[in-house]
Amino acid sequence: MNRILLSLTAALPVAALSLQAASLVAPGAKVEKLAGGMKFTEGPVWLPKQNMVVFSDIPNSQLMQWSKKDGLSVFRKSEQANGNILDLDGRIISCQHAARNIIRIGQDGKAKVLTEKFEGKRFNSPNDVAVWKDGTLWFTDPPWGLRAPHEIPGHWVYKLDPETGKVEVLIKDLAMPNGIVFSPNGSRLYVADTGGHKRHPDTAFHKLPASITCYVVTKEGKLGKQLYKIKEGSDGMAVDVKGHLYTTHGNVHVFDTKGKKLESIEVPEGAANVCFGDKDYKTLFITARSSLYSVRLIHPGSVSMRKK
Repeated sequence: MNRILLSLTAALPVAALSLQAASLVAPGAKVEKLAGGMKFTEGPVWLPKQNMVVFSDIPNSQLMQWSKKDGLSVFRKSEQANGNILDLDGRIISCQHAARNIIRIGQDGKAKVLTEKFEGKRFNSPNDVAVWKDGTLWFTDPPWGLRAPHEIPGHWVYKLDPETGKVEVLIKDLAMPNGIVFSPNGSRLYVADTGGHKRHPDTAFHKLPASITCYVVTKEGKLGKQLYKIKEGSDGMAVDVKGHLYTTHGNVHVFDTKGKKLESIEVPEGAANVCFGDKDYKTLFITARSSLYSVRLIHPGSVSMRKK
């Protein structure tokens, strides 16, 4: 679909994809630019107690913050943070490219490294993270922030127990795992693969297309079988209470629980990640290249995304 050519400072109407009778965007709502002037924005996360969204400006090595009250400002320095989320206690979990680790930022503002190695080898460049209902962190590790030789012979998806520090590999057969998110009840896991060449000890060198895979997650928190693949890639992703999947690939694209595309929401800059926020969780915040955007939706973000 062709992007609507409007000024970046203007509100953008929702694209009419006509794949369903009713849009999931709130009646009359438009995509609005909240802030700009950054280098590459990513990883938005809503902080309910502070009523603000925190997100990464990767090249500037900063976590930024935005609120209706105070506008845009620097939240804290980072080591090229990418994906961010809140754990079950409301603390920020941040994937850092340059540091090749995952940190937890406490309520006192102090950062603790949760993991940086698997079996004694440093990660490539942790990219995005999701939290399951038991508090474990499931994260992707492509090499985009890597400025040194690989130590791990693959681009894998892992599970981390932050209490014990135990890390286990979940998925090895993706090329460039990227966005990751759970369904509202935690029974499904969505993992985006940007595609490209893949090599690890279990497979031959070959090229995979971009895709999003839906996996079963058992009641015990184990990764189960694949349910289906969406034949489109994505960067970051989010889900609403109805299980709709909001993906980012140029614009924001919305899929139902069976992987059928419902509609697209046009964004003036290439969308990289999304999260739900505001007091009712019906605002979708969109990080897109140099800017932060938002649009009001009908359904709120899923309960599993709302932290204490």
